[in-house]
Amino acid sequence: VQLQASGGGLVQAGGSLRLSCAASGLSFNRYVVGWFRQAQEKEREFVAAISRSGDNTEYADFVKGRFTISKDSAKNTVYLQMNSVKPEDTAVYYCAADSAYYRIRDFKQYDYWGQGTQVTVSS
Repeated sequence: VQLQASGGGLVQAGGSLRLSCAASGLSFNRYVVGWFRQAQEKEREFVAAISRSGDNTEYADFVKGRFTISKDSAKNTVYLQMNSVKPEDTAVYYCAADSAYYRIRDFKQYDYWGQGTQVTVSS
C-alpha cells in the first residue's frame, strides 16, 4: 500500500493550491481519507476528511469555507483544494487512509500515511 501526496509548493497569501493524494494497493472507495498538517514545532492536526462514498466531509474550523476535500474514484485520488491561503497554513500536509469512519479527526486512528508535501504561504 502506498499513498502519494503531491501538489505542495510556495504560494502567496490569498492564493490557491490543490493537493492530490493518489493511492496504490488500496481503493479509496473502501477507506476514509483524511488530510492532516504539521507545522514546525507543532503537533499534527486534522484538516479535512472524506467518507468512502464521498457523501460526507468534515473540516477543521480553521479551514471551513476556504478548503474543499473531494475525490475522483476513477483515478483513486483525493484532492484538497486550498483557497484564500494564509501564512498560518504553512506546514507539511499529509494524506492518510482509515478503514473506519470513526474518530476521523484523530491521526492515531489512520492505518496508512503518505509521505507529506510541503506548503509554504508567503505574506
